[in-house]
Amino acid sequence: MKNYIHKYEEISKQMEQLGMKIPATMRGFSALHKASVANGALPSKTKELISLGIAIAVRCDGCIAFHVHDALMGGATSEEILETIGVAICMGGGPALVYGCEAMQALEQFKAVKQ
Repeated sequence: MKNYIHKYEEISKQMEQLGMKIPATMRGFSALHKASVANGALPSKTKELISLGIAIAVRCDGCIAFHVHDALMGGATSEEILETIGVAICMGGGPALVYGCEAMQALEQFKAVKQ
């Protein structure tokens, strides 16, 4: 079983290190991310759930860790995250099913430390 809490922490540190090496790129990405998930016509929570669905469909472990974490921090419920996993499976087929299971593991791990 993958440790998504560890993955989140590991990638956060790696992104910080990368930011020291390519600061302009990382500042630009950070600004894009912040603007993309800000509350607007869609609330931030919804945008994180969309991001999670895409992360599952494109099979990105690190993205799954970040967007499960951020969806929970944004107020998403387990049920909302599980329904997002279901939509991603519908859109992504068998590979998304496998990564949907990964997202479920991430949800369980982040929920366990949040309690």
